[in-house]
Amino acid sequence: MAKFIDDLAGAIYDVIKFVLQSLGYLIAGMLIVAIPLYLIVWVFELFQ
Repeated sequence: MAKFIDDLAGAIYDVIKFVLQSLGYLIAGMLIVAIPLYLIVWVFELFQ
């Protein structure tokens, strides 16, 4: 029974780790894309 609980806890840990890592990559990607695009738009607005 202890082996089953250990395996279950490991599986839950792996799922939570995957979800948090995926969210981290998503947020980092959004920032890497959004900040330069925002700066480009800001520069073009200066020329209007």
